[in-house]
Amino acid sequence: MQPYESPVIQPLHSGLINKFAGAKSPQHQVKRAIAGVAVDDLVAQYGSPLFVYSERTIRQQFRHMRNAFATRYPDVTFGWSYKTNYLKAICAIFHQEGAMAELVSKMEYDKAKALGIPGHQIILNGPHKPFETLEAAVRDGVTINVDHLDEIEDLEVIATRLGHPITVGLRLNLDAGIQPCWSRFGFNLESGQAKTAIERIARGGKLRVNGLHCHIGTYILDPNAYACQVKKMVQFGYEIEAQQGWRMDYIDIGGGFPSRSRLKGAYHAADVLLPTIDEYADAICDALWTTLKPGHTPKLIIESGRAMIDEAGTLITSVCGTKRLPDGTRAYVVDAGVNLLFTSFWYRFNIALAQAVSGAAEPSVIYGPLCMNIDVIDDQIALPPLSRGDRLVISTVGAYNNTQWMQFIEYRPNIVLISESGDVELIRAAEDITDLERREQLPARFRSNVAIDARRPVCTSYSPSSIAS
Repeated sequence: MQPYESPVIQPLHSGLINKFAGAKSPQHQVKRAIAGVAVDDLVAQYGSPLFVYSERTIRQQFRHMRNAFATRYPDVTFGWSYKTNYLKAICAIFHQEGAMAELVSKMEYDKAKALGIPGHQIILNGPHKPFETLEAAVRDGVTINVDHLDEIEDLEVIATRLGHPITVGLRLNLDAGIQPCWSRFGFNLESGQAKTAIERIARGGKLRVNGLHCHIGTYILDPNAYACQVKKMVQFGYEIEAQQGWRMDYIDIGGGFPSRSRLKGAYHAADVLLPTIDEYADAICDALWTTLKPGHTPKLIIESGRAMIDEAGTLITSVCGTKRLPDGTRAYVVDAGVNLLFTSFWYRFNIALAQAVSGAAEPSVIYGPLCMNIDVIDDQIALPPLSRGDRLVISTVGAYNNTQWMQFIEYRPNIVLISESGDVELIRAAEDITDLERREQLPARFRSNVAIDARRPVCTSYSPSSIAS
């Protein structure tokens, strides 16, 4: 028998009508399996919440993107963006497919080396390259893209130690016609910073530049922005060649291609909003062919992350509480929040039910388990009446959530990979108290107090007679 619930009167809203679409549909999806494996079976073995990755989807996404560019330009290399998802199993799949390791920190460099990635298959970017890491990268033959003048000085010191010049790439930032313009990284092209950096490198005599790197932003919806970027990079490369005699061996355009995660506030569904990868490939490769000199085909490096992994990741979460808010809105508390889905601050995920639920759908809010008011997974979703234990399947969560997740008041859960043959493999075990405390140190002066407190009796129950006595 269902518990009694007081009736609630809410204003009737037809939805926000706009020239692109009508009111939000109250229909909900049911997704009982992920990559052919039943959600119930996954939870029974690995618990909830649970991240699930599809190996087949990862490989399909990579091959689709690689083919889009390789059929339009003769020399294309992909660098897998570790910061997007640096789980070892995920990185290993991309490396099997032929991707280099694109890294932006010492930690990521250490991860790539632990995976056995050779230096010539590593690209090192980012604004913070510790001297020791930079020196190791030079010795390993890593492709290094310089971000600022201090790195130039560090590399000159390393070149002096080694007794020979070092070949590096130069990171640019430029105006590709989109806003905001990412100007934090590298040397600005339009202001003359990049030209000044080239002149500074030439005067030092210890470095030479053989490539250019530029990442214009993230979730770029206009393929023409990449065309503008490519033309400016190629033209600048030829200026460097004319002035210094250094020919560009590669043009690294970074990443930024969108996934099917829908930005909050977007009217259209992903199918309508997003250009196809072929449209991006057309714009980029056409710009190369129209700007490059005859016979010169520098390597095109693409550092895509989100577009290759986001759709391969799914999160299963379970309802652990239901309630009504003061305004009458139905609310559900689930066991996964922004601690696991950090990108929920920007994206509206595809949320399906793992089981059919009868009853009329109504506007609902999905809260996570954290003691923070901002722990909201979705605040505009139509759901039927759910009960404790019902499961939700949240899709397109493979990018950044496992690198930006927080260890805040909750253990981080299991992560599994469903192989192409349908086998389920654990690729990261759920945490326990030892993971949280193994690096903590308790000063000796506190240990006796803790031991005394631990011996004190703890009252687990009481009765009026015991209190009176």
